[in-house]
Amino acid sequence: MSGRQNISGNSPYEPIFGYSRAVRVGNQVFVAGTVAWGDDGKLVGEGDMYAQTKQTFRNIEKALAQAGATMANVVRTRMFMTDVSRWEEVAKAHGEIFGEIRPVATGIGISALVQPEFLIEIEVDAVL
Repeated sequence: MSGRQNISGNSPYEPIFGYSRAVRVGNQVFVAGTVAWGDDGKLVGEGDMYAQTKQTFRNIEKALAQAGATMANVVRTRMFMTDVSRWEEVAKAHGEIFGEIRPVATGIGISALVQPEFLIEIEVDAVL
């Protein structure tokens, strides 16, 4: 497909599931569900919802940069939390990044993610 750019990240699941960290088509960027993998391939912030959220947004920011976008281009966030009672930790991290940008946002409580130590997974959509 012309005009499509696939962007890889640091998740070992990308080749298994057959997906990209992000895809840019035209002026739109879609970032897949992202977790708190560190650059070393290990989870950042085990047991810490706020730390995992911050690392997840760092990973998303890297994917956006590869697509020519920034966090300021984000128009939608979707946050999937394994313990929705800890939403304030997620909201704090989200607000630190998006307090002025103010994308539409959805927070969803879910029963589990692919690995039990993952507390949050986040997707974003951006428009350049």
